[in-house]
Amino acid sequence: MSNVLEAKVAKVGTDEVTGYSSYQLGSFTFRRDEYFAHVSWPKGSHIMEVDRFLRAMVRDIGWGFFYGWIFFDDIFGTTNHYGTVDIFAGSYDRGCKEAGIDFLETFKAEAVSEAFETISRDWISEGYDPLNAPLETGTPIGPKGKERTDPLLRAFIAAERMLGLEGDTPLRSEGAGQGINRAFADLEMSEPDIECEPGFEGQLHAINLFDHIARSDVTWNPSISAVTRANICCVTSEEHMLPVIHGNDRNEWFIQLTDEIHWNIADKESGAPRGRVVMKAGDVCAMPADIRHQGFSPKRSMLMVMENGTPDLEKRYASGELKPYPVDFG
Repeated sequence: MSNVLEAKVAKVGTDEVTGYSSYQLGSFTFRRDEYFAHVSWPKGSHIMEVDRFLRAMVRDIGWGFFYGWIFFDDIFGTTNHYGTVDIFAGSYDRGCKEAGIDFLETFKAEAVSEAFETISRDWISEGYDPLNAPLETGTPIGPKGKERTDPLLRAFIAAERMLGLEGDTPLRSEGAGQGINRAFADLEMSEPDIECEPGFEGQLHAINLFDHIARSDVTWNPSISAVTRANICCVTSEEHMLPVIHGNDRNEWFIQLTDEIHWNIADKESGAPRGRVVMKAGDVCAMPADIRHQGFSPKRSMLMVMENGTPDLEKRYASGELKPYPVDFG
């Protein structure tokens, strides 16, 4: 790992035409115009659609940089070392490495989070929410508009106890009066019948999980998470495309609950294609610890994700102590 830089985000200018400011963190500079985000570093520069850039950046900080690699696209992204974060450009792209323009710097996680939130708040105007599906929000294209006053970030919410029981953590959108999402209007939302033996009344509980997930106001971002020691279960609703390419540092289990998601799978280090998976309702798969993946959901769907949050697990995979896949069929 590189030396950790003691750096903070700094504003380095404001465009008089668009109204957007430019920022610097370490050797990286970030600026935007009406259509694109521009990232530059001592060895080179990169450009990407501002919509994709902002959808990736807001999730990256909301997820706490997640497990392993978050590729905004094939060139730019972050790697989580759980306390420190790498910002890289071309470090996992064969062409950039062969050309000698790849670059990486390591920062304290708090510094990257502060930088990304500062940039996001400046570059996102009222009417656009990067956590919503494209059909449910405005566009970030164009000059700077009125500043947003509603919450920009919605990170994980951990359930205090089983959903629906007294003292649980309600889905955030229910508190705001959020109803069933338009894409799930055809699902059965009735509550399960509970019949207890005499003497056990009030001790047995069940919910309709579909009704819960269908009220989420975000996509590709957990509506709520259940955490038991190092076991993490996240339920999400997915529409359009996962705005990042996720590179795993551990196995990640997917359970497709409704509809379907198409996954493009590539080698984590090189980006070389390794496969394509189409998951339909009822399918279960594991994303190994040595791949990167991106999902595409033609219709808003429901997905359950299971994670192992054991401390230092990523080191055991990186050292080869653990195989990158959970099951050996050989």
